[in-house]
Amino acid sequence: MTKPNLLHRRDVVKALLANRKEAIAIGGLGASTNDITAAGDHARNFYLWGGMGGAAIMGLGLAQAQPKLPVVVITGDGEMLMGIGALAVVADQRPANLAILVLDNESFAETGGQRGLTANRADIALAARGFGFTQTMTVSEQGAVPELAQLLFDRPGPREGRRRHRLPLPARARDRRGLK
Repeated sequence: MTKPNLLHRRDVVKALLANRKEAIAIGGLGASTNDITAAGDHARNFYLWGGMGGAAIMGLGLAQAQPKLPVVVITGDGEMLMGIGALAVVADQRPANLAILVLDNESFAETGGQRGLTANRADIALAARGFGFTQTMTVSEQGAVPELAQLLFDRPGPREGRRRHRLPLPARARDRRGLK
C-alpha cells in the first residue's frame, strides 16, 4: 500500500524549524535527530539519538515543565510505534504547548530498510485520534507544509502531524542486498 511522495524530510524539517520562534525541538531516534541537526544547531534542540520510544513522553515532560514554551517532537514512525502508549498519556494530560511530528517513511530505515508497519495497515494519526487527540494531519505534498507548520506551532495542543515520505535505502542496506 505504497503512497506517492513528493516530500524530502530534511527540507521539510528545515522549513518547519526556520520559523520556530521560542519552540523547543526534540528529535527522536536516529534520522529525525539528524534532520533537526541538519536544519541548524540551536540552543533549544534536544537530541535523543539512542532513546527509542521516548521522544513523545520526553516532549510531554518538557511541555509540562515549561508550559509557556512551545515544544515540538520530531520523530520517526518506528520510534513512535515503539512508544505508542505515550500518545495516550499525552492525550490524557492535554498540554496546550505540545505538538508531535511523525516522519513516516513506512520502513525501519535505521535497521536496514525493512517494511514498516505503517506501510500497510497501521495509521499513527488514526491511533492518535483514538487516544483523544482532536487535531491531527497527514501531509504527503510540499504544498501542505505551511499548514503543517501552522498546526505544529500556532494552534493549542496536543496535536499530531504525520508526514509521509520515501527515502532511498541506506547505503549499508543496499550493499547487503548486493545493490549499488
